[in-house]
Amino acid sequence: MTQPAVAIINASSDKKNKFSSKSIHAHLNAGYDVYPVNPKEKTIEGLKCYNSLLDMPIALDRIRLYIPPAIGIKVLNVIAKKGCKEFWVNLGAESLEPIEKAQGLCGNAICGCSFTDARRHTH
Repeated sequence: MTQPAVAIINASSDKKNKFSSKSIHAHLNAGYDVYPVNPKEKTIEGLKCYNSLLDMPIALDRIRLYIPPAIGIKVLNVIAKKGCKEFWVNLGAESLEPIEKAQGLCGNAICGCSFTDARRHTH
């Protein structure tokens, strides 16, 4: 059985202050293959960092968004083009407009804490 794959958009190596870093660790511990996305980084936690979702050679089960709504809405078309089973918007970055647009483009859009969810659904 293959491990589920998750992309973390705006991934960070700042373990202390960034939820995206906590999400990376929670998903790794839950058995996910993790693909960080941040064009300013080469690697995060020893994982290759991608400039864009479209650079990834694999299908994704989950995409996690850790950017403000005004920026997040601009990447929804890329997210829709890449596709995934679940699209998660981080609490605090949620806004009705991106969630509604994501539902139309990406299908299963969820606003919530994915690293808490990852801990509950260890693969």
